[in-house]
Amino acid sequence: MGEDVETLKRRMPLIEYLRQHNWKGSPVGHSEFVGLCPLHEETQPSFYANTRKDVFYCHGCGQGGDLIRFIQLSRHLSFRQSLACLDLQTTPSDDSAAVLEQTAAFYQQQLHHYPEALSYLNTRGLHDPVLIRELDIGYAPGGTLRRSLTAQGHSFAVLRRLGLINARGADALYRRIVFPLYKGQHVINLYGRSIGSAFAHRFLPGGKGGLYAWEKVRNCSEVILVEGLFDYAALRQAGFHNVTCSLGTHLNADQFRQLCEGERTVYLTFDVDQNQSGQQAAEQLARRLVAHGISARRVLLPEGHDPNSFFVQGGDAHQFQTLLEAAQP
Repeated sequence: MGEDVETLKRRMPLIEYLRQHNWKGSPVGHSEFVGLCPLHEETQPSFYANTRKDVFYCHGCGQGGDLIRFIQLSRHLSFRQSLACLDLQTTPSDDSAAVLEQTAAFYQQQLHHYPEALSYLNTRGLHDPVLIRELDIGYAPGGTLRRSLTAQGHSFAVLRRLGLINARGADALYRRIVFPLYKGQHVINLYGRSIGSAFAHRFLPGGKGGLYAWEKVRNCSEVILVEGLFDYAALRQAGFHNVTCSLGTHLNADQFRQLCEGERTVYLTFDVDQNQSGQQAAEQLARRLVAHGISARRVLLPEGHDPNSFFVQGGDAHQFQTLLEAAQP
């Protein structure tokens, strides 16, 4: 039972579960977030979530514990009922997996029919057709996904549950470049990057899984870690094959565990933002990795750049290699 519980909790870190349920927390320190308590009414934030220990504590109501305990309290369930609830949320049914895979395939088919999608890829410097096919990149034009999936026998309720469409039946990833996220051979989520004015980043409900394309690099002695999928694509296109992506600056428990498997050097290549958030996250992650016996080096890109913009604005593989060689502990 203990091993099963830990396996379930690794699938869904507490902070990810809270964010999926619309909890908003502000960072305090290296591994804590604070926000209003979801368990009782309050006006001053007193609910703390610790991402390193994967636990919570509320100074207002005195409740604390791990993810299972939070589900017990928030949903008024027994321990075993909470386990079952979490299992349902983190393990896609065969039907769900099939729908996600068919959706990813549908979006891939649409990509080359929409000039605006190809134009956007070009502005992001992504033009290698072989790599685009390898990453299964697609496009969500809107207006046709529901019709395609219901014609294949999938119900409106299933599409809503997976977050593929909204209550009006519209495509949730409308006008977005779409990258499928895999666990093994199965699609477990979809990431959409808006090509218009809508909020830039969107995932479907559910976990993002481990590090992107980890199976390709897990045996590498040196790994380049980037924040975003366009950063990943830019480096792959430039000829760097030892690249993986954390889909943001805050790693979940599975992603951190993957980096700590074996002996390796991790080159943290996060965005150099004006507010320094990317570099602060890289510094904190470097300290955590070193504490776990992993060599970590921070790659300093030019001010205001991420790996994608570095190449789009004229950087080349030789220049990026120079940055890797100059990376700081």
